[in-house]
Parts: sequence; C-alpha cells; structure tokens
Amino acid sequence: MTAPLVTILDDEPEIRQILTDCLQDAGFRTQSFARAREFEASLKRVTPDVCLVDLSLPDVDGLALVHRLALEQGAAVIIISGRAQVQDRITGLELGADDYITKPFDPAEVVARIRARLRSGPRSQPVSGNTAQFAGWTAHFDRYLLEDDTGDEVPFSHAEGEVLRLFLDAPKRLISRAQMQESLGGGAGDSFDRAMDVRVSRLRTKLREDPKNPRLIKTIYGAGYIFLGDVTWS
Repeated sequence: MTAPLVTILDDEPEIRQILTDCLQDAGFRTQSFARAREFEASLKRVTPDVCLVDLSLPDVDGLALVHRLALEQGAAVIIISGRAQVQDRITGLELGADDYITKPFDPAEVVARIRARLRSGPRSQPVSGNTAQFAGWTAHFDRYLLEDDTGDEVPFSHAEGEVLRLFLDAPKRLISRAQMQESLGGGAGDSFDRAMDVRVSRLRTKLREDPKNPRLIKTIYGAGYIFLGDVTWS
C-alpha cells in the first residue's frame, strides 16, 4: 500500500524541513515548495492526499489559494499559520480548509491531525450514526441527550437536535442560512431566521458556551454558522 502523500507549502526553509522530517519519520511521503506557483504546477502532475498551506506567502494570497484548493482539489487542506486570531481561523475554515494549526506548533500534533483527517475519509463522505463525541460532550440522538465528560445529562428537543446534527455532520464548514432552510424545511424570511437563531442560542446555553464569545458554534454575520469542534461519530 502506497503511503499517503503530504504536500507542504511554506516560504520558511526551517518550517519545511521540520515538517518534512516529522512526516517522513511517521511514514508519509512528502514534497515541499516555497512558492505557490511551483506548488500549483505540481498539482497538475499528482494529487496529494493532504496539503499543508501557510497563509503568508510571497507570491499569492494564501486564503485565496486555500479557497481554490477546497473547490478544485480532492486533497484535504490544513492551514499552518502564524495568524492566531479567532477571526483568522474562522475565515480559513469558512473558505474551505479542513483544519487550522497555529505556529509555533508541535510536529507530533501536525502528524496526529493529518492522520485524523485521513481517517475521516473524503470530503463528500456522509456521516452516519446516532452518537457524536466533541469537545468533552457526547450527543445521543437516539435519546435526545447531551452528556458531558462527568456524566451529567442535558436534554435537547427534536428541533434543537436537527440543528445540532446539521452542525456535527459538517464540522469546520460554513452552514449558510440557505443550507439550513433546505435541510430543515421552512419558508425563507425573517421568521425562519429568528427560529434558527433561537435554536442556536438554546444549544449554546446547553453546551455552556459564553454567549459573547462562543468557542464551538460561531456566527458568521450575514452568512450563517460554523461549528469549530472536532467530531467523532459512532
């Protein structure tokens, strides 16, 4: 079986070397590039399994490149960047990245995240199951219960469960208002938007989120929502 291929795009030689060494030690094949033009030319010859992309590139806008990769390539896209603000992470994930790692990083974490991404399968792979684990919580959709890591249980309604499942089926992806309407039903307009806002607010309360700075369910104003946690289904 051929080892997965990871392509590295970063203009810092030291970073490229660190990533190359740790990935090859972990059994991956690698190729690395300092310029986006060289990187994009290589994609015409071979499609990697994972692309590691720095946002601060000398020849192109890193976010625009991530968006193109997400739309045009079958590879998973993981951003590795020194931009550590929450809004930078949200923007990168919204534009199609599968994960976002900030510098400085632990090489072992990069390897672990790549393996997790490869285990999750292709982007289009549907998720099934009635139990999801995320951020210290377990959602039991067969019993309409949220369970925290101490065993405390919090019930949720069928309507809240529909919204939660929509988020958990597509973590780190923008869920637009139009997608919510199509998936959950209901007429377009202010009444539907308000109903969704109420459901999301209730879910945040049950997940003990800070309403001013929620860490899991983020609002992308004018667009929709994005769920930032890692999710495992069973």
